[in-house]
Amino acid sequence: MHYDFSQIQDIESFVSIPEGPYYCRVAEVREGVSRDGSPRWNLRLEVSRGEYAGRTAGWDSLTWSERGIRRVKRVLESLGLDVRGSLDVEPADLLNREAHVQFEPEEREDPLTGRRSVRLRVPYAGFAPVLGEDGGAARRPA
Repeated sequence: MHYDFSQIQDIESFVSIPEGPYYCRVAEVREGVSRDGSPRWNLRLEVSRGEYAGRTAGWDSLTWSERGIRRVKRVLESLGLDVRGSLDVEPADLLNREAHVQFEPEEREDPLTGRRSVRLRVPYAGFAPVLGEDGGAARRPA
């Protein structure tokens, strides 16, 4: 068999839903460490409503560093946690909490292999609280 592969793009896609906003729940939290040594929580976000419910929308991370703490506060607040003062929070406290999350495509190239991949990412301000019927923030599980 003869086939011209020159027109086939060599890119791996990890995209399971179209880009855009979705209601998502935190389905998994993996603890890790960032490059600067700060604690990092990797969140697997699963679509919780609509046509794509049950699919993994993407991953996002919270980096507990001086530079990343403002975003951590924003995300935790969007997930329904009270961040107006001191807070004790563990990764398990985020499980099944819901937010309205924006996803956009991001293409990367592995510097070692040269392989390209595309996945959905959450922009800095991509989290918003789920609003209740009265327009206020909906209640979250405790």
